[in-house]
Formats: sequence, C-alpha cells, structure tokens
Amino acid sequence: MPIARELFIGGKDVPAASGRTETDVSPHTGEVYATVAAAGPEDVTRAVDAADAAFEQWAALAPFARRAIFLKAADLLDARAEEVAVLMAQEAGGTRPWAHFNVMLGANILREAAAAVTAPRGEVLSAQEEGVLGLAVREPLGVVAAFAPWNAPVILGVRAVAAPLAAGNTVVVKPSEDAPIACGLLVADVLREAGLPDGVLNVVTNAREDAARIAEALIADPRVRAVNFTGSTGVGRIIGEHAARHLKPAVLELGGKNAVIVLDDADVDHAVNAACFGVFMNAGQICMSGDRVLVHESLAEEFTAKFTAKVAALPAGDPAQPRTVVGPLVSEGAARRVAALVRDAVDKGAKVLVGGGEPDGALHPATVLTQVPEDADLYRAEAFGPLCVVETFPDDDTAVRLANDTENGLTCGIITENATHGLTVARRVRTGIVHINDQSVGDEPNAPFGGVKASGYGRFGGRWGIEAFSGTRWVTIATQHAHYPF
Repeated sequence: MPIARELFIGGKDVPAASGRTETDVSPHTGEVYATVAAAGPEDVTRAVDAADAAFEQWAALAPFARRAIFLKAADLLDARAEEVAVLMAQEAGGTRPWAHFNVMLGANILREAAAAVTAPRGEVLSAQEEGVLGLAVREPLGVVAAFAPWNAPVILGVRAVAAPLAAGNTVVVKPSEDAPIACGLLVADVLREAGLPDGVLNVVTNAREDAARIAEALIADPRVRAVNFTGSTGVGRIIGEHAARHLKPAVLELGGKNAVIVLDDADVDHAVNAACFGVFMNAGQICMSGDRVLVHESLAEEFTAKFTAKVAALPAGDPAQPRTVVGPLVSEGAARRVAALVRDAVDKGAKVLVGGGEPDGALHPATVLTQVPEDADLYRAEAFGPLCVVETFPDDDTAVRLANDTENGLTCGIITENATHGLTVARRVRTGIVHINDQSVGDEPNAPFGGVKASGYGRFGGRWGIEAFSGTRWVTIATQHAHYPF
C-alpha cells in the first residue's frame, strides 16, 4: 500500500486545494512507493501566507531557543538512520552507505546551523562624525523560497532550509518530484518534532507538469525575499532569471563537469580507489562526481588496468542490499539518457574500456570510456550517472587546460603525494572547490560550498551560508547632538 503525504503548511498536513495528487515511483521496482499532494499556485500562496505570518516571531525568538531546536532536530535525524535507508532506497534508488552518509551529514548541517545562531555577527565601524557609533548588523531577509533536489535528498533537503532558518528567515521549500518525502517532508517532520514553530517551514509538493508554474509563482510572490536553488545548470538558469526579474538575491548551486587529475607523482593504488569512489558513489548522481579522470601518461597503463578491473567488479543492483555500490538511477529515463551519451560517444570514435550496453530498467552498468572526441555530447554534458572518461596528459599545462575545458566550475580532485605540486596545479584550476590528494566529492557543513562559471554562485556552509541568507544593515547611534549648517 503506497504511503500518502499531504502538503505541510502552517504546521499542519493539508491536501492541495484542488485535491490532486502525484505518484512517487520507486526506480528499482517501478512500483508506486507513495502519493503526495499536487499543489497549485493557490497552495503556494497559502504557504507563503503562513511563512510571512511566522517571520516576525521567529526572527525575534531568543537565539538559544532557536539553537536548541536545531540541536534536537540533529539528534532526531540521527535516530532515523534506518528509516532513511529504506526511504532513500525506495524513493531514489540510494544505497545504504549513501543513505547513512546523508543522515550523518544532514544532522551535522543542523548542528552547524545551531552553532551559527549564536555566533557573533556584524561589525563596529569607524564613524566619520564625532560621538557616533557605527554598526554593520546582519538581519534576516524574510521568506526564502528553497528548491531541494533528489540526488542527495537528506543532505540537500536539510541544506535547503538550515542556513535560511538559522539566519532568522522563514522558508517555503519545493522538493523534487523524484524524492518529495526524503528531500522535503522528512526534513519538515524532523524539525516539527524538534519544536519548530508552525509556519516557519512549509513544504509544497507538486505534479511534474506543474513544476515550472509552481516555481514561478513562488519566486514571484512579493513576500519572498530570496531564492535558494540546488539542481541542474539548465533549470538553474531559469530560476536565476526569475529571481533577477523580481530583484531577489539567489544562491545557485548547479551542475558540474568535474575532473580528477592523477599527477605523475601519485600513488597509483590510492588514485584508483579515490577515482572509483569519486565517479561511482551514488551511481555518479552527485554534482561533484568525477566525469573525467585525467591521468599522467607515465601512469596511464598501470592506472587504467587497475581502475577498469575495480570498476568491473563493483556490486550493482538492489540498493537495499548492504554490498551494493552501483544502484539504479533515479528513473528509467535517466538510465536511457546515460546510455544515449555512451552510444553517441562510441558512434563518434570513443572506446569502451568497461561497461556500456543498454540499461536494465533504471540500472545502467558502470562504464568507463576513453578517446571521447570533442564533438561527442559527453565531452561537454554532465554525465550524472555511472559513467566516466579516462584520458591522459603529458604535463601539468595540458592537465590544467583539459580540466578547465568546460563551462562548469564546481570541484576538482588532484591526486599527488606532493602537496606543493598539488597546490601549484590547484591554483590554476577554475573551480569553487578543489581537493588535493583526494577525489572530487567532498562536503563539510562548516566549509564554503559552491561553484563558479556555469556551476552557479553563492556559498552554502558555515558563516557563508548565514551571509547568503541575511542582509547587512548600517545602523548609527549618536551619543551627542550633531551641529547642522542650517
């Protein structure tokens, strides 16, 4: 029997005004896992009404009271690890290790938000006038529109709301249609149980065909004062355009075309293990996944032999099984898209080193290609699946050129046993994040997370997240009467 969930508005579970629902299908079984309410624009208005009504009281709540809610929510989320493992396997095809990592990091994002609530904010300014004290004060913006994606649903669902709430804003979140419970309603459940006041967080789920108009209605509401989006570059461009049209600041964390660079002084076995994790964790459905593994030509033969052997042996299939590494993609359509990228590349001259072939439902084989020509779609497009390209380079200049040969700029991994060498290369790679002697996938709740170029702008994490969702106000206090010229 499928689970049934409603909208979460004003602290209550309520049906869509139209009574419509949308199905939430398990990618592994193809069966309906849940039904959720399918909101219309009138429901968006209801959600913003609730968030706007709750804003003043939430922003004024004592910091230690707000901090206690986040800390309790973190503990509650930790306690739901097994529940989340089942939910993510059913809803998004997530493997058990990936689900447990989502819970761990999601809980720590809440703890970092708790720390941010009571951290010092603002500055004392040197005033021009005698006897005047100047202050630069950080203040919440109001209602924040948040968009949470499906691929790391608990991590990104929590991240969509934690910093805005910690800064004193209220939030309306639109979760992905592919994981509306894990990246939206679950987060609301945890925060509600932790004591979050009614209306501070609201969740609006929707039918797929309504996604664009729901997003536009949410961003256009004049009471919404900032936008927070994580997702594809294509959709992010649209969200950014809507926000700009309404003169609202936005944080956009978008797609990547990330490289893992194996320098000539790397430990090959470490490089193989690191690259395999960076490419195939969550079946490659991470914005930070290593689409391209660039290997110095002096190590290429050994690396490629060991890497392809390891990839070929990765356990694949049922995400609920503890040993599974490569589970299904989020949908059969996603698997067909990856297969089409492989076919196009091979038709244009690429060579398959391991994998390839047609998907089995939503399950696509772990695949490694080489010699992908520039006119192949895969050369530019984000794979977002269990697929990477291995290429060689003769020197650092070529490695840097290849790594930068993309419109994206999210993250990069540089494998080397010489940190000075790695840092020298890292300074030349144009990404928002770089990991030296590690692969491209990494996230910590206190670090500035985000990209450059077509990977978006703005930063999540630590004080940078608070700054992104608060405004700076100039306040002066005159300790004596001023003299005026008239």
